[in-house]
Amino acid sequence: MLRGSYTATIDDKGRIKIPASFKRYLDQHYGNPDFYITSLDGECARLYPLTEWEEIENRLSLLPSMDPVKRKFLDRVNYYGQMQTLDPQGRILIHPLLRSAAELLGEVTVFGYLTYLEIWSADRFRLRLNAHPFTDED
Repeated sequence: MLRGSYTATIDDKGRIKIPASFKRYLDQHYGNPDFYITSLDGECARLYPLTEWEEIENRLSLLPSMDPVKRKFLDRVNYYGQMQTLDPQGRILIHPLLRSAAELLGEVTVFGYLTYLEIWSADRFRLRLNAHPFTDED
């Protein structure tokens, strides 16, 4: 499972080097995977190993083509989404549209969410944590 968080940097070309422990897990469980990189809301980037993304697509294909929730989901993930491959140095490109929307410049935080990674602007994620504290009801 992909778990925990690591600090990383987006370079001037929009590439991020996948943190070593995540890269090791991805190599062991997926080989050298292609990724589908997308977002649901433009707040962060989600990096799905292609096999994980294909499972989502398979579930979606069972829904009627004009299902409004399916359309809403696909509108967003296709707008922000692109296929990418790791380069030999373990870096991956976050395309400019998503990079700009999510403010992914310089220092970022990479989170493991079991089967995919999320990349957040470090400042934006801290604001998110403060705006939505974990309460006893949670």
